[in-house]
Amino acid sequence: MTTTDVTRVAGYREVTDRNGRVYRVGESDIDIMGRKRKWMVILPWIGMMGISSAEYAFASAEDTLHEAHHWSSGSIYWMMTAWVFCQAAVAFPAGRLRESGRLPARWAMMLGSGGTLLGYLSLAFAPHVALAFIGFGVFSGMGAGMVYATCVNMVGKWYPERRGGKTGFVNGGFAYGSVPFVFIFHGYMDGSNFRWVLVSAGVFLAATVAIAGFYFRDPPKNWWPAAIDPLNPPEDPRARRSLDKNPPAVKQYSPLEAWKTGRVALMWFCLACTSGVNIFGIAFQVDIGEEAGFAAGVVATAMSLKAIVNGTGRGVIGWLSDLYGRKQCLLYVCAILGLAQFGIILAAEIKNLPLFLLFSAISGFGGGAIFPMFAALTADYFGENNNAANYGMVYSSKLVSGLGAGMGSVVVGVWGYNGAYTLAGSISIFAGIVALSLRPPGRPRNKHVTPNPQPLGEG
Repeated sequence: MTTTDVTRVAGYREVTDRNGRVYRVGESDIDIMGRKRKWMVILPWIGMMGISSAEYAFASAEDTLHEAHHWSSGSIYWMMTAWVFCQAAVAFPAGRLRESGRLPARWAMMLGSGGTLLGYLSLAFAPHVALAFIGFGVFSGMGAGMVYATCVNMVGKWYPERRGGKTGFVNGGFAYGSVPFVFIFHGYMDGSNFRWVLVSAGVFLAATVAIAGFYFRDPPKNWWPAAIDPLNPPEDPRARRSLDKNPPAVKQYSPLEAWKTGRVALMWFCLACTSGVNIFGIAFQVDIGEEAGFAAGVVATAMSLKAIVNGTGRGVIGWLSDLYGRKQCLLYVCAILGLAQFGIILAAEIKNLPLFLLFSAISGFGGGAIFPMFAALTADYFGENNNAANYGMVYSSKLVSGLGAGMGSVVVGVWGYNGAYTLAGSISIFAGIVALSLRPPGRPRNKHVTPNPQPLGEG
């Protein structure tokens, strides 16, 4: 790259590369917010843990909710579908509000905190399942969408030079936080104490989201780390390899411009397929284990293991994608997630507990790893300035994939677990085939960052 323009402004410089992309350099993280940028990894990670149990531990509460409220199992699964639908639906409008400055990160997190509390209160006290749909499915889902979109995009803005591992770590919080609640909801909560348990969980998790979010702050538009030269290969070998394998976007795309490239639609389809498989697996992990004859405690352990590996997978695959490339890792993840569904069928059929635990863990790894891949790919392809809105478009695919719980119950009823898991595995593998056509817009095939033969201009 060669410098085509350098503009000095008080405290920072704006440099423009040959593609016309502007980088704001010269300000450190401490200059901007008074603390190291690592806090914009730790705090979003904590915030994500605060919303995770509503999705990943919900299936563990199904039996108790059925017993306590006499809600049908189908209604409960569709309630989870409504939660996922609303979480995804709010992503794009919230992203637009965030990028326009009308919804600061801190207030987005406060709204998410309120939705989280209202969701658990609804599950505890709703006199009719319709009110639980509104309180948990709608308001808790929308609140979780606010938190998710804010946390994931926050870390990508603060680590534009190696966002894969950081995004994956933060994304992992969306699974880790559910682990204790899987055991609490499945092994401790019952018809006699469910209200106390749900209210306590809601207060604790809402406070977690609010406290973490209070300290959120976005970097300025076009910000680039002061220690990293955006026009030359960085000295840091980790940043150098990450930028070589995942070169930054050639420009800052608006949502309309991003859509016109055609990549958003491809990413939307692939994420809809794979996240639908992930949600299906979460919803029916407990049920297929119990049908196979495994003890309730063992099934809860399998679900917790799935959640732990799901979270770990997000961080690990993010780190690997910095080393080997986002798209390459995405293709492997689609294959792993798909094949794991066939493994779960086999383990349940032969009633082999070690295999069941193994394939549950592998499914958890694949199901979690897809999300940081698409979050990081969106910023890689379209830039950071409008990433909340651009990723909101991609993430809105969960409007469809959320049917993995509700439609999954229909498919299981018609085809049984073998047919449903076979369909899920095939869908994930097909998504990987479609993902082969993904490549960065505006950049020739196999084009990497090229060194600038001249030093960074001083203007």
